[in-house]
Order: sequence, then structure tokens, then C-alpha cells
Amino acid sequence: QMQLVESGGGLVQAGGSLRLSCAASGRTSSIYAMAWFRQAPGTEREFAAAISWTNANIYYADSVKGRFTISRDNNKNTMYLQMSSLKPEDTAVYYCAANPPRNVYHNDYDYWGQGTQVTVSS
Repeated sequence: QMQLVESGGGLVQAGGSLRLSCAASGRTSSIYAMAWFRQAPGTEREFAAAISWTNANIYYADSVKGRFTISRDNNKNTMYLQMSSLKPEDTAVYYCAANPPRNVYHNDYDYWGQGTQVTVSS
């Protein structure tokens, strides 16, 4: 089993920045990809960004490209999401996930964190 714990969410004004972290524990040797998803009230969970644990290939949703940066520290088993130029529409619960059975874009990952709230005020 693997456990994922997010941190770093909070309240920020539009145009501001936040850095989310996702720490993995347990069977971390089995990680091959991790991702950030987000879910706003009344909407479906949507893909934001993903990173390969081996070759560091990176993937972004169009809605965050150029504003968010995903990274990972393999030694710490931790993934990050640096969010800049935040907009009110970025307000959501942000979830980290590990090991997609299909591709990085589908929200059927094997492991999920509990989520962290990000609120962007206008």
C-alpha cells in the first residue's frame, strides 16, 4: 500500500502564488507516475498536471499551462505543484494521485491523497 498526504493549500488573492506538496509513504518504490487533480464544487475531478517518476516527462492541462509547474524529489518521495498567477477559477480541492493504470489524464489512479483546499479570492 501507499499513502499520499497533501499540504500547502490555503487562501490567496488573485495573481498570487501557492506551493502544494504531496508526500508519499509506504510502497514508494512502486511509484511510476504521479499527478495533481482538482475538483471545484459541483464539478467533476479534472486533471491538472502529471509527472513521470523515471524520465520526468511532464504533462499539463491547457488551463494551467504556463502558470503551474510540477516537479518531484525522488529522494524525498515528494511531488510539488508551484502555482502562480492564480485565478478565482483555480479555486478547488487539489488531490495528488499515484500510478495511473491507463494514462496520466484519467482519474482512475491507484492511490489518492485526502486533498487540500485552495481558494483564490478576486
